[in-house]
Amino acid sequence: MRNLLSAADLDRDAALAILDTAQRMHDVQTREVKKLPPLRGRTIVNLFFEDSTRTRSSFEIAGKWLSADVINVSAKGSSVSKGESLRDTVLTVAAMGVDALVVRHNASGAVARIAGWVDCAIVNAGDGTHEHPTQALLDAYALRARLGDLADRHVVIVGDITHSRVARSNVLLLRTLGARVTIVAPPTLMPSGVHAWPCDTSWDLDAVLSGKAHGDVDAVMMLRVQRERMSGGYFPSEREYAAGYGLSPERVDLLGDDVPILHPGPMNRGLEISSVAADDLGRSLVLDQVQAGVAVRMAVLYRLLSGGPEAVAE
Repeated sequence: MRNLLSAADLDRDAALAILDTAQRMHDVQTREVKKLPPLRGRTIVNLFFEDSTRTRSSFEIAGKWLSADVINVSAKGSSVSKGESLRDTVLTVAAMGVDALVVRHNASGAVARIAGWVDCAIVNAGDGTHEHPTQALLDAYALRARLGDLADRHVVIVGDITHSRVARSNVLLLRTLGARVTIVAPPTLMPSGVHAWPCDTSWDLDAVLSGKAHGDVDAVMMLRVQRERMSGGYFPSEREYAAGYGLSPERVDLLGDDVPILHPGPMNRGLEISSVAADDLGRSLVLDQVQAGVAVRMAVLYRLLSGGPEAVAE
């Protein structure tokens, strides 16, 4: 594996190999000394043109725990703010001899374009409304830890599908792992061409959660309403959105006791998810997802830069 640009880059064997490596990396998080030597002497640059807390922090921790030298570069602190083009910025950074670029950009397809300009490894940390493959991997990791094999499991993804890079990557990866996916959103937040995606679609959240439509539910993922990407009236009001598509306490009661709830964060509590759902200790995997992010990103960097499937040093 040279780059990770899309969840579609991974077949089932490759995805499972990353998830299995992540399990071994996860064990490192419980050690008193968390440093491992595999990437000693390697240099990773986190090149973020959009704000991020979870993704950038977890990539930074992942690289450092693998003993790589990690440098963070943001658009606000780079020459991009002076008018330098994306291509010139990327080529300048790559010319310094870095081994990998972890890139987040607000334009869909930008990371794939960058991969054509440089020779180092590229990881897509989110490009516009297109994809976010490592988020899909950590979501799958958290789900596997709770449900086991995801083959034939029914995962429901709810919310702002139009603006979500997480939704597209999760649909692709979950299908690769054998799961069945249903996405639920109001018509205004269903992207054009969604019927070509390998999933079912619905506008009726209550019917889906109750199992009356599309069968029993094994897991529910709520997506953030991305108001910063909205330029028009996608729904009448926040109150009406919450009434129709928010995971309220009443909707939590429609789920089985063992059905996990996921959210990639950050959460708009009271809008797409209630505090009852987000903080349900028996169901919520929100913090599990955050913890899984470090292990999964360690696994991705390890497999990209070490070149071998061998395990982590004991």
